[in-house]
Amino acid sequence: MDIASAALALVAAFFLRYGFDAMSTRPELIWALLATGPQYLLACAIAFPIAGLYARDWRYCSVSDLRSILQAVLISSAALVLMSFFANRLQDMPRSVVPLEALLLTAFLSASRLSFRLDELALRPTRRQPVAEGNADQIPTLLVGSGHAADLYLRALRRDPHCSHKPVGCLEVTPEHTDMTLRGIPILGALTDFETVVCALAESGQLPRHVVFTEALSAFGEAAEDVMRRAEARGMTVSRLTQITELKSAKQESRFELRSIELTDLLERPQAALDNEAILRLVRGRRVLITGAGGSIGSELTLQVAAREPAELILVENCEYNLYAIDMELGERYPAVKRTANLCNVRRANRVNDVFAKYRPELVFHAAALKHVPMVELNPCEGVLTNVIGTMNVANAARRFKVQAMVQVSTDKVVNPTSVMGGTKRLAELYCQALDLHCLKKGSGPRFMTVRFGNVLGSSGSLIPLFKRQIAKGGPLTVTDPRMTRFFMTIREAVELTLQASAYGLEGEIGKGEIFVLDMNEPIKIIDIAKRMIRLAGLTPGKDIDIEIIGLRPGEKLYEELFDSGEQRISSPIPGVLGAMPNAVPLATLKEMFARLKLFAELGDQAMVFAIMNSLIPGFDKHPTEGTAGAPSSDDGEEVAADADAAHLTDDVLQAALSSLRRGPPSTPMPM
Repeated sequence: MDIASAALALVAAFFLRYGFDAMSTRPELIWALLATGPQYLLACAIAFPIAGLYARDWRYCSVSDLRSILQAVLISSAALVLMSFFANRLQDMPRSVVPLEALLLTAFLSASRLSFRLDELALRPTRRQPVAEGNADQIPTLLVGSGHAADLYLRALRRDPHCSHKPVGCLEVTPEHTDMTLRGIPILGALTDFETVVCALAESGQLPRHVVFTEALSAFGEAAEDVMRRAEARGMTVSRLTQITELKSAKQESRFELRSIELTDLLERPQAALDNEAILRLVRGRRVLITGAGGSIGSELTLQVAAREPAELILVENCEYNLYAIDMELGERYPAVKRTANLCNVRRANRVNDVFAKYRPELVFHAAALKHVPMVELNPCEGVLTNVIGTMNVANAARRFKVQAMVQVSTDKVVNPTSVMGGTKRLAELYCQALDLHCLKKGSGPRFMTVRFGNVLGSSGSLIPLFKRQIAKGGPLTVTDPRMTRFFMTIREAVELTLQASAYGLEGEIGKGEIFVLDMNEPIKIIDIAKRMIRLAGLTPGKDIDIEIIGLRPGEKLYEELFDSGEQRISSPIPGVLGAMPNAVPLATLKEMFARLKLFAELGDQAMVFAIMNSLIPGFDKHPTEGTAGAPSSDDGEEVAADADAAHLTDDVLQAALSSLRRGPPSTPMPM
C-alpha cells in the first residue's frame, strides 16, 4: 500500500506541475517519469522500513506517528534527488516535482494509517455507538472532571459495546467550560453546582446512580469531600478511576493480579430505586444505635446513616478491631457527626441496658449476629446465645427505654430452616413480631420491624472474597453443588432497602406484625457467579481457572426461599419490599422458652437446646451429632445436674407452645 501510494504521489506531482494537456503532448515528460519512477520506488522500499513505518500497530496510530512518516518521506525524496543527480545531473527530473511529491506522499501515508481509526473517529455511522446512548439497564453516571483521564474513559466506553455505565454529564472544578461538551457529554457545571445538576438530571429522567472521579481526589481540593458526602446521602455509589500511571508491585505468591470487580456486574440487573427523602426523614436529627456496627452489614448501615445527618450515632460492637475501624472511618468521612463507640456483647443484658440508659437512642438497628452457617452448625449454643438471646436483650432494652423503632436484620435462611443459624434467626423474628403485636394491642410502645433478605455480595465470610482469593492463587474455585442457587444483593442495596422499609414502616405505620421481605428478583446459580467472576478477571473458566465441586457443607440447602409455606404473603406499598405474616407465638410463651433456652445454651446442653428449637419452629428437626449431646461434665456434677433438672422443660409447656403454633396467626393481637 505504501509503495502504491509513493507511485501515485510521483505521478500526481508530475500532473500537478505540468497539467494534463502538457503530459499528453510532451513525450519527454512521460519518459522522465518512467525513468525516474523505478529508482524512486526502490528508494521508498529501502527508506520506509529504515524510518520505522512498520514498527507500530496501525490500529493505535497517533500524531506521534507523523514523525516517522516525515522521516520516511525525507529519506526517500533525498535518495531520489541523489540517484537522479548521479545518473544524469537531474536533467530528467523537474525540480518542482520533488516538493510536490513529498507533500502528496506525506498525505497519502497519513491517510492510510488514519483509515484504521475510523471507528475511533466515528466516521462510520453504521457502527457508531455514542456513549450518551444506551439501554435501560445501563447505570447513569456523573463524571467529576473533564480532563485527559475523562477523555480516555469516554473513549474506552465508546469501544466497549457491553459497557454497564452511561455517562450523563460532567462536573469541573471551575465553571469556565460550562455549556461545552466532552466527546458528546455535556459539561454541566462546577463541583459546587452538584445539587443543582443532580436535580436537573432527575427532572430529565437521567438521575445519576454512580459518581466517578476521573482524577486523583487531591486535584479537586476540599470540594471533593463535599461532593462525596452529598452523593452518598443520595444513595449514589462513588468511585475513582484508577490512573494509568498507578502501578502495583507484583506479588510472587499471586499468579493473577485481579482488576477491581464491580459487584453490580455479578448481578447483571439494575439496582432498586430509592426514596431518599423518606430515609432522610427517618434518620435526620435522631439518635441512632447500631449493633454489630463494625460488621459487613453493620458498617455499611453505619456509613449510610451517618451520611443522612443523625443527631448522634451510638456504635455497639463486640469485636474491638471492627469497632476501631468503623470509628476511624466515620471520623475521616463524617467528622461533624457526633458518635460514641461502645464495646458491648449483646448477650449481656446488663451491659446492653447500660448503653441504652446512657445514650437514650430513638432508633435502633440490630445487625449483630453469628451468620456463617457451617460455623454456627458446629457451635449451636453460641449461635443461640448471640442470635436469639442477644436479639431478646436488645429488643427488651428498646421497649424498656421507649425507643421509637427497632429494626432487626434477618436472613432468608429462616424460611423452612435446616441450619442452626436459620433456626436461631427464625426465633429472633418471632420475638420481634410478638413484641410488635403486643405494642399494637396496647396502643403504645416502639415499632419492632424485621427486614429479611438473602445473601449479600462482598460480605465477610461470603463467597465473593473467597472466589477472589482463589482466582488470585490461580484456582480452582470451589463450588458446593452445580445446582445450588441463592438470592443476591449488594451490601449497599440491601442496606438502602432496609432503611427504606424502616422509613415507610415507621412513618406510615405499615406492616405491623409483618416481616419486610426485600424483593431480590430471581435466584442466581453459585456456579454462574463463579464463571462470571473468572470472566470479569479477564480469564476463561475451565481453561485458565478450574471450578471444583466439593459437595454441600453442614446445614446448607440447595435452594433458599423468601417465604415460608406457612406464611401469609401480603402486598406492600413500599417500593422493592414485600410483606410476610408468619404464624405468631404469644410473647409470654417465647419469654418462658427463651429463659430455658438461655440456661441450656450456657450449660452447653445441645440436646435440650435443639428440643426447644424443634418445639418452637414447625418443621425444624435438629438433633445433636454423636458425641456432642448432653450437658458438659463438671467436677461439681451434682450442682450442674440440679440446675438442669430445675429448668428442664415439662410436657405441658412444650405442648402449649406446639398447640399455639398449630392454631396459626391470631385474628387479634396476642395477649400477654
